[in-house]
Amino acid sequence: MGYIGKRSRILGRVMDDAVVLGPSFIDNDTFIDGDVTLGYPTRSKLKEIIIKSYDELDNISNGVFIGKKCIIRRGSIIYENSQLEDEVELGHNVLVRSGSRIGRGTRIGSGAQIDGDVLIGKDVSIQSLAYIPAKSRIGNNVFIGPLVCVTNDRYPPSRKLVGVIIEDEAVIGAGSILLPGIRIGKGAVVAAGSIVTSDVEDNSIVLGSPARLHATRAEYEHKKRKYESG
Repeated sequence: MGYIGKRSRILGRVMDDAVVLGPSFIDNDTFIDGDVTLGYPTRSKLKEIIIKSYDELDNISNGVFIGKKCIIRRGSIIYENSQLEDEVELGHNVLVRSGSRIGRGTRIGSGAQIDGDVLIGKDVSIQSLAYIPAKSRIGNNVFIGPLVCVTNDRYPPSRKLVGVIIEDEAVIGAGSILLPGIRIGKGAVVAAGSIVTSDVEDNSIVLGSPARLHATRAEYEHKKRKYESG
């Protein structure tokens, strides 16, 4: 059973069994699939009152902003105070927590989780089952492979979270782990399965556990062109 909150403004298309809470805004030419929830309240709000109906959830939600020509596929949940710019696409069962912002043209694969207070730039590709924790900062034109795990707590569980910074045009290979507080430089490449424990310089390639310098981005692009033409 779906629900459309009384304060929502919907210009796009919403399937009958979707849930839209609070003063959410859905812009033109956007498609919201069934079993999607937009504007889900934060944990602190849910603890304050006993929830017995969608009306009560609707009353406490701050809603979300969804831009033009977005696609939000079945099973995804976007918490309140989040913003998706134009042409963002989410796969199935994607979770976006409160206060995150996703830039224009970004695509996020099925089963990925974006925690709260995450900033993601334009034209980013985040593959299925990646985990991006709170306070992460991701630039434009970044590629993050499947099963990548970004972390933010150096001594878990602690009360101090430190986000990872991934600069423009970086590539993070499948299954890599990024430890808290590091910076992945512009155009850098992290090879699949690497564990990155320290900063990675611009336009460099690192691999291994712990990840070490292996080559330059120019060498990577040369090998890529040779591979694609073979």
